[in-house]
Amino acid sequence: MAKKFGGLGKGLGALIESDEVEVFGGTSSINEIPIDEIEPNPDQPRKHFDAEAMMELSESIKQIGVIQPVTLRKIEEHKYQLIAGERRFRAAKMAGLTSIPAYIKEINEDLVLEMALVENIQREDLNAIEVALSYQNLMKLYNYTQEQLSDRVGKKRATVANYMRLLRLPAEIQVGIKDKKIDMGHARALVNVTDPVKQLDVYNQILKNNYSVRKVEEIVRTMNEESNDPEIVFQETEKESNNNNNKLPEEYILLQERLKNLFRSKVDLTRTPKGKGKITITFGNDEELERIMDVLDSVQKD
Repeated sequence: MAKKFGGLGKGLGALIESDEVEVFGGTSSINEIPIDEIEPNPDQPRKHFDAEAMMELSESIKQIGVIQPVTLRKIEEHKYQLIAGERRFRAAKMAGLTSIPAYIKEINEDLVLEMALVENIQREDLNAIEVALSYQNLMKLYNYTQEQLSDRVGKKRATVANYMRLLRLPAEIQVGIKDKKIDMGHARALVNVTDPVKQLDVYNQILKNNYSVRKVEEIVRTMNEESNDPEIVFQETEKESNNNNNKLPEEYILLQERLKNLFRSKVDLTRTPKGKGKITITFGNDEELERIMDVLDSVQKD
């Protein structure tokens, strides 16, 4: 009978009670595998490994061994590919181990990237840009919608959307997020600045003055209010025009009320005498945005 290992944390196979564990629709046996028979996963979502943290993990492994097994896929006889647990694998090599406990997973190659991503996200091992790029890769690879992806990785749709928006930021800012010069809160505020030059300007202010997330949100809010962005100017001009004309045509007022009732949110509708206009749906937090997305999805399905 194969040796059993205790599980710690929330990764794949945590709290194992038998030699077989259900993971992504299949079973995986647990064994002690020679390290030189294991090759890393080239599609591993995690690219950065903190040297100091790796050294600490290596020292821990020297003292008490590998507590939670890694997850492998058998490629051929005496050859395996790493699916999840690359930190443990690398630290075990650093500690001089010749073998490592592992779940041997019978898995379709198409699911390897997905399993590696989900395992890392559950453990919060990836930085925000690695998560965003991995989401993007999964959506392209499996043709997922954001809703399907959110179900698959166990995250709210609004959370997935917020990560994906980070990829719109200039490369310099993305590197800053990856290197933890700014956190997710700063990045989410910067996404709301439409001009990349202004985004970089605010980013440099954050680094120079060590601004809090709340301070950056205030800067961005003020910047947008004073912006010369044609879209914003157009919206404000139309509001003034509508105020001067007292109110919108009756059919537009009816449409605005229907949208308010549909989304259960504030809806602003503006229109020029020439027929151009804009509909703005306001939300106060991620939960409200998620509710609006759900309404849009239900309308599309109908």
